[in-house]
Amino acid sequence: MDIHATAIVDPKAELADDVVIGPYAVIGPHVRIGSGTSIGAHTVIDGWTEIGAHNRISSFVSIGFPPQDLKYKGGPTRLIIGNGNTIREYATIHRGTEHGGGVTRIGDHNLIMAYVHVAHDCILHNRVIMANAAMLAGHVVIEDDAVIGGLAAIHQFTRIGTHAYIGAKAGIKKDIPPYMLATGYPAKLYGPNLVGLKRKGFSTEAIQGLKKAYRVIFRSGQTLSEALQEVRREVRDVAEVENLVRFIEGTQRGITR
Repeated sequence: MDIHATAIVDPKAELADDVVIGPYAVIGPHVRIGSGTSIGAHTVIDGWTEIGAHNRISSFVSIGFPPQDLKYKGGPTRLIIGNGNTIREYATIHRGTEHGGGVTRIGDHNLIMAYVHVAHDCILHNRVIMANAAMLAGHVVIEDDAVIGGLAAIHQFTRIGTHAYIGAKAGIKKDIPPYMLATGYPAKLYGPNLVGLKRKGFSTEAIQGLKKAYRVIFRSGQTLSEALQEVRREVRDVAEVENLVRFIEGTQRGITR
C-alpha cells in the first residue's frame, strides 16, 4: 500500500494492498477501497462508502458525505462505486437517504469530470460521461453510455435514457428518451443522436428505425398512446425502437418533447 505520510486513514478502513493514497487525503472508518484504485491529494472519503477496483480519483474530491436533504436523519446510508471509473477534481458524490432506497450507486467505466455533483440516491449505470460542473439532483437515473454536457442541471427523479446526449447548460425537467439529443433551458428534443449512434456502430436499420419512431411519436400530432401503438405496428424487430417505446411507457415525470 502506498499511503503518503500526510494522509489520514482510519485504522478501521478496508483498503486493498495496492491502493494509492495521495498527500493530505482523509479516509473514514467505514470506507472500503478495491485493488488498483488511486486517491488524489486532499480528497476526503467518508461514510459507508464502497469503491471498487481500478478507479482514478483526483484531488479535492468529496465522496460519501451525508445527503443534502432535510429529511435525512443521519442513518448509515451508502455510496457504492464500481470499477474503472475516473472522478476528476472537486467532484462531490453523496450517500443515499433512508426514504430514497438508502444507496447512491455509480457503475463501471464512467467519466465524472471536474466540479460535477451527484446527489443522494442517484444511479449512474456504465460508461456515462458527465462534463464539467454538470449537476444531478436526487434520485436521478442515467442509463448506459449517456453523455451529459457541461453545466447541465437535471431535476430530481428524472431518467436519462441510454445513448442520450444532453447539451451544455441544458435544464432537464422531464425524462430524456434513449438515443435522443436534447438541449436548451428548458430542454427540448432535437431528434435521435445521429452522430453518437454512428460513432458507436449502430446499424443503419436501427438508426432509420429510431428516426421513424421519433417522427411518429413527437411530430405526428397523435396522442402518445396512439403514437406508440403505431410505432410498434410500423417498426418491427428493431431492439432499439422497442427499448425507446418501453422507456416512454415507463415514465413517471413525463417525457421531454
